[in-house]
Amino acid sequence: MARAAKTKDSATARTKTIAYDVAEQLRTPEEMAAYLDAWLEEAPEDAAGIARALGDIARAKGMSQVARDAGLSRESLYKALSENGNPSFATVLKVVRALGVKFHAHAA
Repeated sequence: MARAAKTKDSATARTKTIAYDVAEQLRTPEEMAAYLDAWLEEAPEDAAGIARALGDIARAKGMSQVARDAGLSRESLYKALSENGNPSFATVLKVVRALGVKFHAHAA
């Protein structure tokens, strides 16, 4: 049984990590809708998380285009859908329409 010789390089090798961006994984309207639906199902009281999910979808579609379609400036859209954002319900409805997704209600 052969043993691999330890070299100085392998002994000090470090694992490289890269930032994960969910927006890069949202490629189709169905994936975007499923992602938002998962947030609404799993964390319905987490308004900030749902707003961030809308932001992820907006980034996947292209923030500038979504802002135009929603009638908002790109900067205000980034701010509203950021981690510390607090968008009005009117803004949420504009963004949802611009993203091409719909909210549905059903009895709990």
